[in-house]
Amino acid sequence: MELRRILEQLAAGELDVETARRRLAAHGFADVEDFARLDAGRHSRKGVPEVVYAPGKTPEQLLKICHRLLEDTGSAIVSGLRREHWQALEERFGDALAIASRESATAVLREQGQPRPGGGGTVGVLAAGTADVGAAEQAAIMAAEMGCRVIRAYDVGVAGIHRLAGPLEEMMEAGAAALVVAAGMEGALPSVVSGLVAVPVIGLPTSTGYGMGGEGVAALLSMLQSCSPGLVAVNIDNGIGAGATAALIANNAAARRADGSGGAAGQDDR
Repeated sequence: MELRRILEQLAAGELDVETARRRLAAHGFADVEDFARLDAGRHSRKGVPEVVYAPGKTPEQLLKICHRLLEDTGSAIVSGLRREHWQALEERFGDALAIASRESATAVLREQGQPRPGGGGTVGVLAAGTADVGAAEQAAIMAAEMGCRVIRAYDVGVAGIHRLAGPLEEMMEAGAAALVVAAGMEGALPSVVSGLVAVPVIGLPTSTGYGMGGEGVAALLSMLQSCSPGLVAVNIDNGIGAGATAALIANNAAARRADGSGGAAGQDDR
């Protein structure tokens, strides 16, 4: 846990008292002027880090929020980034920009030397088509930032279902404890996957599609109406929520395995 890590660093002389005080204070909340109150202690409390949603924020507000998170926790995750936000982040935090995923409109800022949190779980992330990769990548980034090993397989949708067998077997052999499956159009892939595996599947409908039920509506309804047990769904394009849920499942499974046998899955992101 983050609290224990801070105390260990203080005891070892790796942190001075003032830095430790600021980081301990972050376990409650952090005010940013009069426009934001950050839940900086969320990761220590429940294993899910605070994520900054960029839309609706000016670049100046976003920079101040990110600065405070970096100061208090050493990292910041930002989603929904637009052109003006990207420019501001690159100019102000270029050296701290650990992940800059344009396709998912997601960035991770990390202070030099700040480690990614450990978790030990393994998560699989699949995308039905190339157009679904942006949402899938957002889920993958979130799970990785929660300490999971992430195995990806993209463009494996039902239009060519034979493409699915190999990646799905790899994920199961690697010990994935939860899968995120992103799909637009009719949203069939999560139901198919859920019928083949013995782990929870988080359906991630994407705003890919057109005509009646387009923009992810048909995909969401398909997942909600699925008769395949073990499938749940998040809202359209909610990669953050899908990735966080999968990572919580996987990390808790890894913790239980470690308690029972001393073994745990790897923590590297692939």
